[in-house]
Amino acid sequence: MHFPMNTKTLYFSLFFLIFLSPVHAQKFDVEDVSAAPYVDSIKRTGKLDFKRTLSLSFKSSGYLDTLSVDEGDVFKKGQLLAAMETDELKAIKNADYARLLQAKREVNRVTRLMDHELSSEQALDDAHTQVETTRAIYKVSFYNLEKAQIFAPFDGVVLARNTELGEFHTPGVEALKVASLIENWVVKVALTGTEISQVREGQKVQVNLQNIGAVDGVVNRIPAMANSNSLFVIDILLPQLSLQKGIVAGQLAEVVIDYTRDNLVYRIPIAALMSVNELGQAQVLVESEHGKKPQQQAFDIFKMTNDYVYLLADDQQLMLRIVTQGWQQFSLGEY
Repeated sequence: MHFPMNTKTLYFSLFFLIFLSPVHAQKFDVEDVSAAPYVDSIKRTGKLDFKRTLSLSFKSSGYLDTLSVDEGDVFKKGQLLAAMETDELKAIKNADYARLLQAKREVNRVTRLMDHELSSEQALDDAHTQVETTRAIYKVSFYNLEKAQIFAPFDGVVLARNTELGEFHTPGVEALKVASLIENWVVKVALTGTEISQVREGQKVQVNLQNIGAVDGVVNRIPAMANSNSLFVIDILLPQLSLQKGIVAGQLAEVVIDYTRDNLVYRIPIAALMSVNELGQAQVLVESEHGKKPQQQAFDIFKMTNDYVYLLADDQQLMLRIVTQGWQQFSLGEY
């Protein structure tokens, strides 16, 4: 087909305007980015444990006569857990009580004698001293008899049983190891020196337990110094967790600690990053006003991930219009 010269010229002009004009060649995407405090999270795996445990033992020597619990058993406050044979201790207590009564009778006898001037103040003082001495001895024997029995100090669970019926016990040797079940579950997590600086006591934490799911936690203890591996092991208290099926000390738990820094940053997609200059600054295209030609600006880099680059924000510029796609068109001979 042949066109007149003026028609061919018209088509060529339209082609040039449509496909080669600067407007078409500089098509790009812009995204509004606001300055906001930097928010991040620490994800670690820890172990479920008890915040505190208690070793229970007998005060006196003797043979174990009663044992009402075993490892893993749950008990109530005030419940009798174990007891020794007490015949000998009862006999000692009764003998000491008899000596106390005798000492009191001696005081009365000396007092009557003094009324008839048949005794002295010294004798009366000695009698009173004997009363106090025997009273102290009786209190010890009474206490030893009481401590021949172990009563539960709280609602809890038996972690370890280190005794058998009929076994001879000496004072202070652990018979039972127990733990409270009320606000006593913690997850122990090791953090680095950088991470520990972002954690504070009372901070809320999310904990994920197998077979249970998400559980609310709170940072309960932060150590003052690192361990031998230069790590800081913190305790995350799980106040609402109760002993139930699938919950055992030592099981793994996933911990997520969210934290916010004071730094204001722009979070931009990594695709918007043009380059990093010799000063280590990120270079991006910023549209100052809608429709205006974008200008290249440099910002200090706060952090970079696989998906985003965080730039330190300018206090005077809390909103940016960032060119996220198509900036390559401007980078060729434009700047």
